[in-house]
Amino acid sequence: MQTDSPLTDAKLLSVLLASVLLAIFVSYPKTCIAQTGEPTETIRVDSDLVDLRVSVIRLNPDNPVSALQQKDFLVLEDGKPQEIVFFAGEDAPFDLVLLLDLSGSSSDKIKLIRSSAKRFVESTRPMDRVAIVTFTDIPEIVSPLTWDRGLLKDAIEDIQKPLGGTNFWDSLLYTMTMVISSQKSPRRSAIVVMTDGVDNALPDVYGEGSRRTFAELLDRVGRSDTIVFPIYLDTEAQAVKRSRLPREAYTLARSQLAQLAVSSGTKMYRADKLKDLDLVYGHVIRDLSMVYSVGYKPSNTLRDGKWRSVGVQLIGRQDLTATTKRGYFAKAEP
Repeated sequence: MQTDSPLTDAKLLSVLLASVLLAIFVSYPKTCIAQTGEPTETIRVDSDLVDLRVSVIRLNPDNPVSALQQKDFLVLEDGKPQEIVFFAGEDAPFDLVLLLDLSGSSSDKIKLIRSSAKRFVESTRPMDRVAIVTFTDIPEIVSPLTWDRGLLKDAIEDIQKPLGGTNFWDSLLYTMTMVISSQKSPRRSAIVVMTDGVDNALPDVYGEGSRRTFAELLDRVGRSDTIVFPIYLDTEAQAVKRSRLPREAYTLARSQLAQLAVSSGTKMYRADKLKDLDLVYGHVIRDLSMVYSVGYKPSNTLRDGKWRSVGVQLIGRQDLTATTKRGYFAKAEP
């Protein structure tokens, strides 16, 4: 039986080739990072809607806080109040990645790392998907995003003592691109990274280190919708005592972690030792539940490429503070 419009072999080959190329184009992760001299704290603007992730932090960590409402928030652009047209509260689900630095001094304490990582999984909300990624000089996906807490704990138990240096910058970029962005999920996303922050690419640190620069990482974090929660694990005393690393490397690493937090609209947490991670992870999860999605249409509709400063205030809540990214460039759609 003949079809009404039979395809020749050449035409069939062309159709198949076009389909393959289209599938590759759609599925291939976008890993390129813009390098400009512009400030890194930028915000995505889609269809004239400015989309903010607002972190709300207790000034007194012991004080309980009830869920906030849209009316509790005031958004300012260039100092002028804006009308909020979209709001999602703390009950919105997250895609959440725990990124663990297994290099350096922490490599000898895998049992503690496994134990605290399991506690982290236990403290997450059932609605949140969770992934576990570890890194030394290369990242490894221990478990992809899943709701199955049993599967996550089994995967954590299989984490072994690693070998290799520390490519922190590359590993965080990999996690943002391959674990989060590749999902193309409408859900909110966050990365909780536990590290001393000392990439082998830092000055006077032995080893090649990351191929991507810290400036590239900072730019990507500033432009991403994914929130980064850095946890600084203090390994300085041990490393300096063994004459492995200069103190200046730790000073710079802490500064960089703080910059990542500011660029992401969060804060840098600190664990003086590995056994402190249980408590710190609990603080992070608690603060994560106080991240709100706030969208507004700017009253200034010009797309002139100029910088628009953004601020968020909480109305009548002196016990809380709100942080978000600092602003965006009002560029026209390409």
